[in-house]
Amino acid sequence: MPELLRGRGVVAGRASGPALVCTAPVSGWGGIDPATGTIVENGHPQHGRSVAGTVLVVPGAKGSSGWSGQFHLAKLLGTAPLAIVFGHMNSKLALGLAVLRVPAVTGLATAGAIRTGDGLEVDGTAGTVLIRREG
Repeated sequence: MPELLRGRGVVAGRASGPALVCTAPVSGWGGIDPATGTIVENGHPQHGRSVAGTVLVVPGAKGSSGWSGQFHLAKLLGTAPLAIVFGHMNSKLALGLAVLRVPAVTGLATAGAIRTGDGLEVDGTAGTVLIRREG
């Protein structure tokens, strides 16, 4: 049965796709390879996974303001996430979302609620995430 989570919409719009749950924040500069969308940050738990075509679920962002540049380049190259769901807003993430312009929702306790591969429907206007479990 689908589960609806309510948070706060940050970027309006709707998108659906498979969840990629990152258990640690992703660094903006050097965290992803914008040519492939692959997480390349050394030591990151999801190193080697691609954000392309997913709903990226992250606790937040870390590092420099590279989020805006790297994720914008990924969008131009077609390797960006379709939407972003995150727990904690900071200036790095806010700037990245403004440039990326994909639906985004924050203020959700996602730990354990969303698993990689779950089908997610993100509504950044309403601030909701609908989870459809796989399997």
